[in-house]
Amino acid sequence: MSEEYGFGNPEVIEEEIDILIIGGGMAACGCAFEIMPWLEKAKDRGVDIKVKLVDKAAMDRSGAVAQGLSAINTYLGDNDPADYVRYVRGYLMGITREDLVYDTGRHVDDSVHNFEKWGLPIWKRPGDEDKALSEGGKPMRSGRWQIMINGESYKWIVAEAAKKALGTENIQERVFIVRLVNDKNDPNRVAGAAGFSVRENKLYIYKFKACLLVCGGAVNVFRPRSVGEGQGRAWYPVWNSGSTYAMAAEAGAELTLMENRFVPARFKDGYGPVGAWFLLFKAKAMNAFGEDYQEKNYEDLKKFGYDSYAVGFKMGTCLRNHLMMKEMKEGRGPIFMDTPTAMAKLAENMTPKEVKHLEAEAWEDFLDMTIGQCGVWAGENIEPDKQMSELMPTEPYLLGSHAGCAGIWCSGPDDIPGTPDHYHWGYNRMSTVKGLFTGGDGVGASGHKFSSGSHAEGRMAAKSMVKFVIDNKDWLPELECSVEDLVEEIYQPVKTFLEHKDYTTAIDINPHYITPKMYQYRLQKLMDEYVAGVTTMYQTNAVMLEVAERKLGMLKEDGAKLRAKDLHELLRAWENYHRMLTAEAHMKHIQFREESRYPGYYYRADFLRIDDENWKCFVNSSYDRETGKWTLKKVPYAQLIKPADDESEAMSRPGSIG
Repeated sequence: MSEEYGFGNPEVIEEEIDILIIGGGMAACGCAFEIMPWLEKAKDRGVDIKVKLVDKAAMDRSGAVAQGLSAINTYLGDNDPADYVRYVRGYLMGITREDLVYDTGRHVDDSVHNFEKWGLPIWKRPGDEDKALSEGGKPMRSGRWQIMINGESYKWIVAEAAKKALGTENIQERVFIVRLVNDKNDPNRVAGAAGFSVRENKLYIYKFKACLLVCGGAVNVFRPRSVGEGQGRAWYPVWNSGSTYAMAAEAGAELTLMENRFVPARFKDGYGPVGAWFLLFKAKAMNAFGEDYQEKNYEDLKKFGYDSYAVGFKMGTCLRNHLMMKEMKEGRGPIFMDTPTAMAKLAENMTPKEVKHLEAEAWEDFLDMTIGQCGVWAGENIEPDKQMSELMPTEPYLLGSHAGCAGIWCSGPDDIPGTPDHYHWGYNRMSTVKGLFTGGDGVGASGHKFSSGSHAEGRMAAKSMVKFVIDNKDWLPELECSVEDLVEEIYQPVKTFLEHKDYTTAIDINPHYITPKMYQYRLQKLMDEYVAGVTTMYQTNAVMLEVAERKLGMLKEDGAKLRAKDLHELLRAWENYHRMLTAEAHMKHIQFREESRYPGYYYRADFLRIDDENWKCFVNSSYDRETGKWTLKKVPYAQLIKPADDESEAMSRPGSIG
């Protein structure tokens, strides 16, 4: 290899451990925090377990919470976990893994109590300011499940606790794991992982008995609304490239509900959060003529059976999106958030000092998590207490921890009554591949866990992985391919560049390779235009999906020609390879499910109805790395939590399992 571009033959570092944590977000931090006491228990039983955490970035600012948050969206407090399941089930249009959701609900508060103990400022109700949540302090809620925080350093605080617990000697930052390796003697078992340093010319290969794959969801699969100087601006962090889904699929793990995606409605262009404005500040959204479009269009939900999942005005995010999009399609846009009226009403009975505090809280909502929104307002001369701001649904994102449920099919807990056999086949949060665990965005069919629930799932996986390793203490991993083959595969984009760079005088224009940036543009364009992106107002049909399938097939072939002229491009090349596989899974699932289960997120224009008779089920897929083919199937849904007498009251009454 050429030294001219900083590439000699990479130094290969091999390491044998027992458990590998891949990622540095909330789930990874939860695992790192939880795992050490269980390792001590294992040592007492004569099993010495070595753990390593490897993060593409740096844990302090890694993952979806990197920039901060203004609220923790899952804290039960006095609420019943069964009601939490009802809430998630309703928001995800009736299909969810209720065992996984219930499991998160009963454990999540302990993580939040730890966040506060570690120093996270949590807003309290008057009179409870000096009382911790764990001591009965009442949080300031912006909704039934959400509590307000000063969260600009949220991730920093959580990561510090994780690093202290695991030990920095067991953490490797700035290494991008791009490939899981199955066992030579058992193809349905994961035995290792390979990746490279994004700072040095080094390649890392790990052997292990179990791993936690928690690299977040997928962003920039679809063409974003932000273009030009705004290119790369997104609601979800741009470094989430679908690595969780792609690597799991290539290892043979079943994916589930990959047809689902999240399309958040956010302040236009800045992607600023709207939750606190709706829930805490009581702002209302309206169409261009000042009408409440949700009330105006509610009857429209009956047209395709969408009203089955909207009891009263209790409806999930996708249905609220649907009502907004109807206004925009029919020419009654733009949609506005009436921030001035909300602020004025709240200020009616306040002193000038209290009004100033209210304004500070309104700005804090953005400074905690989407500081770019403040820049947009400043650039457009908008003062939110004097002028309304536009709302706009964003491009789609694939994720499993927010208001979406794409991800990996996982085994659940074994102590919830009525759980069917196909929900539980082994260790909690383990995929269908032995030794491969996940959490957060990786766990499919159980959304609405957000940051705190992701942390809790990492903790659950920690306990499960230690048990798995103890049960398999005598098993020795053997990689299915050689170290030389892994080096060749991972550094292929570098080799492609070095072999062909002199063919043309313009380094970025070459018939023998494609740059990662151009590859991403092609992926985003075809997903946007054929797989229900913003260009078609989130609509697709069978013929459009056939075109997408053909174009994705060509793009997949061209992935072999990705080039990397430096380590940054090697990072981008592998990220976009992961995006491509994630996109293909998403397209295949939408193609397979012949209904519009998530109106407002996407529409099958040829199957606009919700079809509970045929499609109230999970769609699962498997990928064959050797052939590049996908296999899809229906998997039965089981209701474990009884409906409340009035589903619109489900969030306010205790429930039972059965």
